[in-house]
Amino acid sequence: MPKMKTNSGAKKRFDVTGTGKIKRKHAYKSHILTKKTTKRKRNLTYSALISSADEKRMKLLLVE
Repeated sequence: MPKMKTNSGAKKRFDVTGTGKIKRKHAYKSHILTKKTTKRKRNLTYSALISSADEKRMKLLLVE
């Protein structure tokens, strides 16, 4: 049986941490930033972890 391929869209968007959790970026930080408050834009800068409900599906996409 051939090896599973990593989903190329997912590998550009997500990172696996040392403990095996998956990091993601926040949405809504790319354009139309004038109406968003400075606090909101600053908080969108930091990365977040994906929810535990999505973790199993994401690990299938990120097989290596």
